[in-house]
Amino acid sequence: MFYYLNGKITVLEAGLAVVDCAGVGYACHCSSYTQSQLRVGEPHKLYTHVIVKEDAFDIYGFSGKEELRLFEKLTAVTGVGPASALAILSVLSPDQLTLAILTGDEKSITRAKGVGAKSAKRIILELKDKIGGELDFSEGTGPAPSAAAYQEGGRVALATAALAELGYSQSEAAAALRGADAEKLSVEELVRYGLRAMVMK
Repeated sequence: MFYYLNGKITVLEAGLAVVDCAGVGYACHCSSYTQSQLRVGEPHKLYTHVIVKEDAFDIYGFSGKEELRLFEKLTAVTGVGPASALAILSVLSPDQLTLAILTGDEKSITRAKGVGAKSAKRIILELKDKIGGELDFSEGTGPAPSAAAYQEGGRVALATAALAELGYSQSEAAAALRGADAEKLSVEELVRYGLRAMVMK
């Protein structure tokens, strides 16, 4: 319905941001991650997901497409609603959540309020293959590697997978990670290194 809302932020409250577009204030449910990038009185673009029910018209706003995509994937998981998805995205950035799913890191996901071990296992079970299936590490033959295969391939392979899930091509990810000290950096640090390299291009 709405692809994005682009306007001045007029209100920031816990879990809520109001975007003024041509004099109309749109209330958007937001994660803490998105809210940390917003400032009252400044213009911002929020990518949106709209849920319409008989008694509600809810807009969910995200500072980037990658967070929106993860929100939509989370809410497609059995038993995970919009509130739980926002709670997860409030404690894990998009790259952190991607890594948690690929590596089976339940503990990180259960940091979200109201998300228990059972829900975290279900999220990993239902999304690991969907996320991994979007990554092309082969020459076009055979299934995508499992999370275990990523780990066996080393931290650089896992960081490359995370960057690819965030929308970068394999060649872009490889170029961004070139020069990184893989022996000293963790996977998360490698992802941050790659993201910084993308921005500096």
